[in-house]
Amino acid sequence: MGDIAEHHDLLILGAGLSGINAAHVLREQLPHRKVTILEGRSVIGGTWNFFKYPGFRSDSAMTTFGLKWHPWPHEHKIVSGPEIVSYLEDAARQDRIMDRIRFRHKVTHCEWRDEDQFWRLTVDAEGTEKVFAANFVFLCTGYYSYDRALDTVIPGLDSFAGTVAHPQWWPQDLDYTDKKVVIIGSGATAVTMLPVMAETAAQVTMLQRSPSFVLSIPSRSAAEKLLREVLPRSWTDWFCWWKDLGLEIASTQFLIRFPNAGRRALTWLAKQQLPAGVDVNVHFNPRYNPTQQRLCMCPDGDFFKALHRDNCQVVTDVIETVTPGGVLLKSGRTLDADVIVTATGLYFEIMNGMQPIVNGKPIDGGAHYTWRGGMLEALPNMGYILGYVVQSWTPGADAMTQTLIKVIKRMEDKKATKVVPTLVRYKGMPRKIAVDANSNYLLRAADRIPKVTGEDPWYGRTHWLRDVWSLWFGSMDKGLVYSAVEGKKDI
Repeated sequence: MGDIAEHHDLLILGAGLSGINAAHVLREQLPHRKVTILEGRSVIGGTWNFFKYPGFRSDSAMTTFGLKWHPWPHEHKIVSGPEIVSYLEDAARQDRIMDRIRFRHKVTHCEWRDEDQFWRLTVDAEGTEKVFAANFVFLCTGYYSYDRALDTVIPGLDSFAGTVAHPQWWPQDLDYTDKKVVIIGSGATAVTMLPVMAETAAQVTMLQRSPSFVLSIPSRSAAEKLLREVLPRSWTDWFCWWKDLGLEIASTQFLIRFPNAGRRALTWLAKQQLPAGVDVNVHFNPRYNPTQQRLCMCPDGDFFKALHRDNCQVVTDVIETVTPGGVLLKSGRTLDADVIVTATGLYFEIMNGMQPIVNGKPIDGGAHYTWRGGMLEALPNMGYILGYVVQSWTPGADAMTQTLIKVIKRMEDKKATKVVPTLVRYKGMPRKIAVDANSNYLLRAADRIPKVTGEDPWYGRTHWLRDVWSLWFGSMDKGLVYSAVEGKKDI
């Protein structure tokens, strides 16, 4: 590394939803500290500014998925990607966070040396390589790669004579009007795309190897609309946040504790909205239990309504091979296609795929344990902020930000310049992945996902109640080692 160009105090990597929220909370609770955001792209919004496929939207209510300090201002709560980006831009401008963002600053390498007591980060700053230093780093870079998708082998795909499109890199000039489209996948992306594409395509088929649970949720609330007419806006926002969070926690815990009853309820609800000829037990009754993978939400039942159209169908089968004109299935059936959409999953990675260096040693995230799902064993002065995978993202991301702030305050109390999670290994110690879900893209990334024992404080992201309990009552000393080097000032 070269000479240090700039020295920063608290450095956030990523100006998506988590990064914008972290900047606000850090400035609010640590007003004496300086906060800077490095964003590799030229825009804010992260995921919500990256994906461009038809119908791209949230599948959580914006009352909880949005920022608690900047309540969602509209009646409809399930919204498109561009609407979320506009909302985040408004929040960042009003909170003066925009002034703290360095756009087109992508971190490519980071290194810690105990003799320095700070991170050295190699940054591609608008095409020029620079070295920044930071006392504490917050990784708000999400959990998937922008540069690659989940590797999935689809036999014969190279022989297809039509257009192959992946949602992660959607061709903006793709016109599927009056075309036959096959969407390969059964997750949230496929469920989102199908009703939108069916409006203009000649035929849309969602081809799934195994089914997912799909649940219809209302995009608006008549009760909330009435409350907004009779109560002050701040009261209504507070009530709606707690109501939606409480309903999510209650329903999730019900599904976890009573999976058989949850399965019956979800399949019954789906059956009420499906056409008579669609077998719910074949197409919407997965092998896994509810909450082991994220529920696919569809606002106002748009997915189920689309299946009532003559040009829309779900097929559950295994691909034998792709042919020049479509897809041949194991059952012998052929699906004609002009366009094939490979909605087959994300490539999981944290820290933007970087492998930090600590005292000359590379740290492999998948080989180490995570402290409360937000700090990695052996990584000093660094936290990564993730939300929940099978629940609304933002409450979890905020709880982790608050936890890391308590760690920094504890550092200040101890006049420490370094804090590092430290775990004493023992024979037979549990070694589970930190994300409690069995989605294919997560299981295939098990070697890249940090590990947990399941016991405090070495557990991953589970649910908001556990995280908040640990935030309010948990020790900021257990599992952490604080230290200072003589002659170095505390951070």
